[in-house]
Amino acid sequence: MNNQKVLNLLGLAMRAGKLISGEELTLKDIRAQKVHLVFVANDAGKNTQKSIKDKSSFYKVTCSTDFNSNELSQAIGKSRMVVGVKDRGFSEKMKELLLG
Repeated sequence: MNNQKVLNLLGLAMRAGKLISGEELTLKDIRAQKVHLVFVANDAGKNTQKSIKDKSSFYKVTCSTDFNSNELSQAIGKSRMVVGVKDRGFSEKMKELLLG
Protein backbone atom coordinates (compact mmCIF):
# COMPACT_ATOMS: atom_id res chain seq x y z
CA MET A 1 0.00 0.00 0.00
CA ASN A 2 2.73 2.46 0.97
CA ASN A 3 4.68 1.56 -2.16
CA GLN A 4 1.76 2.76 -4.27
CA LYS A 5 1.68 6.02 -2.30
CA VAL A 6 5.40 6.51 -2.97
CA LEU A 7 4.85 5.94 -6.69
CA ASN A 8 1.96 8.43 -6.64
CA LEU A 9 4.21 10.98 -4.92
CA LEU A 10 6.88 10.35 -7.57
CA GLY A 11 4.35 11.21 -10.28
CA LEU A 12 3.32 14.33 -8.40
CA ALA A 13 6.95 15.38 -7.92
CA MET A 14 7.56 14.82 -11.65
CA ARG A 15 4.67 17.10 -12.57
CA ALA A 16 5.96 19.69 -10.08
CA GLY A 17 9.42 19.59 -11.69
CA LYS A 18 11.13 18.30 -8.53
CA LEU A 19 12.70 15.15 -10.06
CA ILE A 20 15.82 14.46 -12.05
CA SER A 21 15.89 11.27 -14.08
CA GLY A 22 18.55 9.29 -15.88
CA GLU A 23 21.83 7.93 -14.53
CA GLU A 24 24.22 10.69 -15.61
CA LEU A 25 22.02 13.62 -14.59
CA THR A 26 21.23 12.02 -11.24
CA LEU A 27 24.92 11.33 -10.54
CA LYS A 28 25.73 14.96 -11.38
CA ASP A 29 23.06 16.24 -8.98
CA ILE A 30 24.18 13.82 -6.23
CA ARG A 31 27.70 15.28 -6.54
CA ALA A 32 26.24 18.80 -6.41
CA GLN A 33 24.19 17.73 -3.36
CA LYS A 34 20.91 18.79 -4.98
CA VAL A 35 19.26 15.36 -4.51
CA HIS A 36 17.77 14.14 -1.23
CA LEU A 37 16.55 10.68 -2.28
CA VAL A 38 17.49 8.37 -5.17
CA PHE A 39 15.52 5.48 -6.65
CA VAL A 40 17.38 2.85 -8.67
CA ALA A 41 15.37 0.14 -10.40
CA ASN A 42 16.08 -3.24 -8.82
CA ASP A 43 16.34 -4.70 -12.35
CA ALA A 44 18.89 -2.09 -13.50
CA GLY A 45 22.33 -3.29 -14.53
CA LYS A 46 24.84 -4.17 -11.81
CA ASN A 47 27.20 -1.34 -12.86
CA THR A 48 24.37 1.21 -12.76
CA GLN A 49 23.23 0.05 -9.33
CA LYS A 50 26.79 0.04 -7.98
CA SER A 51 27.70 3.51 -9.27
CA ILE A 52 24.50 5.08 -7.93
CA LYS A 53 24.70 3.29 -4.56
CA ASP A 54 28.39 4.14 -4.11
CA LYS A 55 27.91 7.80 -4.98
CA SER A 56 24.79 8.00 -2.77
CA SER A 57 26.55 6.52 0.25
CA PHE A 58 29.58 8.80 -0.25
CA TYR A 59 27.38 11.91 -0.30
CA LYS A 60 25.01 10.49 2.36
CA VAL A 61 21.93 10.40 0.13
CA THR A 62 19.29 7.74 0.78
CA CYS A 63 19.12 5.23 -2.07
CA SER A 64 16.13 2.93 -2.60
CA THR A 65 15.87 -0.19 -4.76
CA ASP A 66 12.27 -0.98 -3.80
CA PHE A 67 10.88 -0.65 -7.34
CA ASN A 68 11.59 -2.14 -10.76
CA SER A 69 12.10 -0.10 -13.92
CA ASN A 70 8.51 -0.65 -15.07
CA GLU A 71 7.07 0.76 -11.82
CA LEU A 72 9.39 3.78 -11.83
CA SER A 73 8.78 4.48 -15.52
CA GLN A 74 5.03 4.22 -15.12
CA ALA A 75 5.08 6.55 -12.11
CA ILE A 76 6.97 9.35 -13.86
CA GLY A 77 5.75 8.81 -17.42
CA LYS A 78 9.23 8.24 -18.87
CA SER A 79 11.28 5.11 -19.35
CA ARG A 80 13.95 5.45 -16.64
CA MET A 81 16.03 3.24 -14.34
CA VAL A 82 17.30 6.03 -12.04
CA VAL A 83 15.28 8.85 -10.49
CA GLY A 84 16.44 11.50 -8.03
CA VAL A 85 14.14 13.61 -5.83
CA LYS A 86 15.37 17.21 -5.56
CA ASP A 87 12.72 18.49 -3.15
CA ARG A 88 13.28 17.96 0.59
CA GLY A 89 9.54 17.79 1.40
CA PHE A 90 8.79 15.11 -1.19
CA SER A 91 11.86 13.10 -0.20
CA GLU A 92 11.05 13.18 3.53
CA LYS A 93 7.50 11.99 2.92
CA MET A 94 8.70 9.20 0.60
CA LYS A 95 11.32 8.03 3.13
CA GLU A 96 8.64 8.01 5.84
CA LEU A 97 6.34 5.86 3.66
CA LEU A 98 9.16 3.49 2.63
CA LEU A 99 10.19 2.88 6.22
CA GLY A 100 6.57 2.22 7.17
